[in-house]
Amino acid sequence: MSEIVNRIANSSIATIDLEEFYPAGDRIVFDLKDYLYMELVLKEMDFRKALKELDWSLYKGKYVAVHCSVDAIVPTWAYMLVTAYLDEVAAAYAVGDKDALEQFLFHEALNKINPDDYVNRPVVVKGCSDVAVPLFAYGEIIRRLKGVAKSIMFGEPCSTVPIYKRSKA
Repeated sequence: MSEIVNRIANSSIATIDLEEFYPAGDRIVFDLKDYLYMELVLKEMDFRKALKELDWSLYKGKYVAVHCSVDAIVPTWAYMLVTAYLDEVAAAYAVGDKDALEQFLFHEALNKINPDDYVNRPVVVKGCSDVAVPLFAYGEIIRRLKGVAKSIMFGEPCSTVPIYKRSKA
């Protein structure tokens, strides 16, 4: 009887599991709504005083989305001021909602991919994960590898959907 050989494991196929790029840690929202007068207007002096008195240690080591959940006119500098404080304590932050934060975190993580590791190789981007990988990450991996990979597929190495194949010319 012949030995069972795992041809996928022995091939040059590179598998990318985007879930591995998901940074573990707490995600929280800093909502500017809580600092608006009647949830409509930002009063500069009150806002600055509130931020100065805030216990910023609550944000230590966390991933923070800086967002305003109500329809109010918030000056750009207000977001900047909050991020200036967060810069001292947060693991990372992004201006926007939680989805914007996840996109930012994946963008930062995918920046660490070395495209040279995938030159002339078939690449499979895993489709199943326990973490909600933002659609942005799937588009970003294509942008980063399309020019170097031999091909890019989606799914599992044993069952893939072709996405891109470099022409031989």
